[in-house]
Parts: sequence; structure tokens; C-alpha cells
Amino acid sequence: MTIRSLAIRLLGTPAEALSWLGRQGTRAVAAIVLIGIALPSIGSLFKPFATEAIFILLCIAFLRIDTSALKAHLGRPVLVLAATVWTSLAMPIIFALILIAFGLHHDSPDLFLALMLQSVASPMMASPALAAIMGLDATLVLVTLITSTALIPVTAPLFAYTFIGPALALSPLALGTKLFVILAGSAMVGLTARRIVGLAAIDRQKAKIDGMNILVLFVFVAALMEGVAARFLATPMYTIGLSALAFIVFFALLFSTILLFGFTSRRHALSIGFMVSQRNMGLMLAAMSGALPDLTWLYFALSQFPIYLAPHMLLPLSRRLLAQGGVNPERSSETSRSAPTGNH
Repeated sequence: MTIRSLAIRLLGTPAEALSWLGRQGTRAVAAIVLIGIALPSIGSLFKPFATEAIFILLCIAFLRIDTSALKAHLGRPVLVLAATVWTSLAMPIIFALILIAFGLHHDSPDLFLALMLQSVASPMMASPALAAIMGLDATLVLVTLITSTALIPVTAPLFAYTFIGPALALSPLALGTKLFVILAGSAMVGLTARRIVGLAAIDRQKAKIDGMNILVLFVFVAALMEGVAARFLATPMYTIGLSALAFIVFFALLFSTILLFGFTSRRHALSIGFMVSQRNMGLMLAAMSGALPDLTWLYFALSQFPIYLAPHMLLPLSRRLLAQGGVNPERSSETSRSAPTGNH
């Protein structure tokens, strides 16, 4: 074996491993959650880099935005505007009124902070790709994701000032500034790289990019999951209860949105409901530079379970409902493959 062929093989092995990892999809995502819980020492190692991981994930998401699909949906903006208003404005107000009515802001301010940050967060960057896997309208999800994320530097500080107040470690102005810098910076990096590399090259390297995405996501997830196992051993019932709350909130967001958008097609209602339930709490964590109370951090970690298990749990239901509505989920998934696969 020549030195040249040996070098090619050595360089090819990591690339092949990255492609293999990228092809595992949601199985790999579920696995990294379990690894993060089982190996808390890795989480403590990665915790200082959670913000950087979120930034890289956002860069990857912007790298893979389908601009032609974006323009098509912006040409029919009514549904996009309705979904944006619901997820960006109505949702935080409803959350705040319910939580304040139950007195949670007095009884458990750290949990109140966690739930309010969840409500003001934009949809998760991975939601278009997950919607495509489920045969939903990934383009509608993508466009609404972009419009609602663009509002975050304004809406998050507004609702933080109105409802959270002194419980927030950052001033509303500082929060808005950090969110704008993170989003604008990642968009600039991702879109610039997209222009330089080209769409054809990005498409050819899809599996490798997915694999890199999963590796970076592991840094974020491991950082979040660092204290979950210890907290469960110390207070098992409390941790289980908090996990149950995370699932309840997830499905409440999902089904209330589906009902609200029942006036449109079944596929559109399912798509918007799925997107709204996938909240990008990682972005809020990055904006706060990880400076969150322990209980808030724990809830953020536990809320990842319904997010990452949702595609597995909801895929049979989605296929059944779409089939009843005359939509072929397999064909829809094929036509939506251009959706970005960034996360958080």
C-alpha cells in the first residue's frame, strides 16, 4: 500500500463514519440523549461550550435553507402570518396568564422562568427536517420558523420585561441584543458558506453534514443532561413529575394548535402544530450564556425528551391522519427533502 493510498484511506474513514452517523437520523438523536444521561462527566466537560454548539447548529440550519421554497410560501403569506402571530405573540401571553393565575410566579419562580422562556422561544431549527420525515409541509414550517425567529430579538425582551422581570439574569435590552447577534451572526456565516460552497456540493455532502450536526448536537445535549441522572437519584419523584410536565406542555401546544388551525387543511394544521410544540430553548440558553437557576436548567434538559421522541411517537398518527385526508405521506416526505436539518 502506497503512502498516498494510506492517507486517502485514513482521511476517508472519518468521513465515512460521519456519513454513517448522519444516516442514523432520529435514532442517533435519541441515542445521544441516553449517552448524555449515562455519562454526566462528558456533560460537565461540554457545559462551557453549550452556547458555541447552539451557534454552530444555527449556522448549519441557515446553510441548508431552501430559498426557492421560502419565496413560494412568502407569496401566500396569510397562513404564515397567522402561524407566526400564534407562536410568537399569542403563545407567551397565554402561558403567562395561565401560570400567573396558578400563582407559579410566587410559588416556584425558577420553574415559572423556565416555562416562560419556553413560551417566548422560537420553533426549533430542526423542525422543518423532522416535519419532512413525517410527511408534513416542511416548507410551511420553514417559512414560519424564519419569520418567528426574526421576531425573537424584539418579542423575547418585551415578554421578559412584562412577565419575568427581575427573575431574568439579563436585562431585556441585553437579551434582545444577544439574540440578534446570535441569529444575525449564524445567518451570515451559514448563508455565506452556502454561497461559496454551492447547493450541489451541499446536497452531495448531505449525510456528512447531518453527521456533523449530530456530533455538535451531542455537545449541547450532553451539557443539558449533565445533572439529570444525579437529580433523578436524589429526588426521583420530583424529576419524574417535572418530566411529566414537559410532556404535558409539549402535547398541549401540539393539539391546541392543531385545533386552532383546523380551518385549514389537515396537513397544514398538523405541520403548524408540530412546529409550535418544538420550542428552541437552546437559543434562549445560549442568549443567557447558561446563567440559569438549577431548576430552570433541569426543566430545559427534561423538555428535550418529548422533543426528540416526538417524531417516533407521532409518525404513525401523522401517516394515518394524512392518509385519511388524501395525502400520501411517503410522497410528501420525498418532495420535502430539501428542508434544513439544523437543530436548536
